[in-house]
Amino acid sequence: MGSSPSSQPPVIVIRKKNGHGGHHGGAWKVAYADFVTAMMALFIVLWLLASSEEVQKAVGGYFQDPTGTGKMQGSTNAGVGDALSITKDDMAKLQEKLASAMRELPEMKELQKNVKMTITQEGLRIELLEKEGGLWFESGSSALSLTGREMVSMLGKQLSQMPNKLVIEGHTDAKPYPSLNGYTNWDLSTERANMARRLLVDAGVRPDSVAQIRGFADMQLRNKSDPFDPANRRITVIVQYRDIGPTKVAARGPAEAAKH
Repeated sequence: MGSSPSSQPPVIVIRKKNGHGGHHGGAWKVAYADFVTAMMALFIVLWLLASSEEVQKAVGGYFQDPTGTGKMQGSTNAGVGDALSITKDDMAKLQEKLASAMRELPEMKELQKNVKMTITQEGLRIELLEKEGGLWFESGSSALSLTGREMVSMLGKQLSQMPNKLVIEGHTDAKPYPSLNGYTNWDLSTERANMARRLLVDAGVRPDSVAQIRGFADMQLRNKSDPFDPANRRITVIVQYRDIGPTKVAARGPAEAAKH
């Protein structure tokens, strides 16, 4: 006789569960996140140690003044390093800072009478006055002399830390330019101002910091009693106030400039 269905042994099915227990399933994620964070901190420290002093100051300045309301250190694109926010009230600080930097130049004792800085309604005017035979530029040329390059480069390094706009002017004396191809003092004064701009940018000044290039030829003589005075041949860099408006710049014509 065959066995009845009820007498057959039961079939047992065993299913294995994959994965780990819930008590330690996410612990490795926390440990890994801590490890990645530590490595990022290490890489940042190593990068700072290998960076320039200006970058280190900028980063440090950000944590000291994250809102950028202090010295403009590392908080925005407006300032880097020891950048000063120059307004009408503290323009004298910039004048003294530049004067101190100029005193470090080897030939500054002989050049003192050829460098004039005055605070005007537009900002700080830095004038590089020529002397007989040429000092800052080669005679009759827009090429800067070695002394001129050293001076303009020094100014560029100092002014690169400023968020202020710059205006660069070129002036000549009343002596006509000896040329037969139509080249005049207008061309010479403008090209000299533009050459100074190029060297300022090479020294670190941001290109967008230069607001204007002005060439005046002999229309704004510094010494009107002697139109041929070498001091009438000059380059002027104007550091404008931070709060100066475009209307003030546009409104400044030859009559006002001649007062300075």
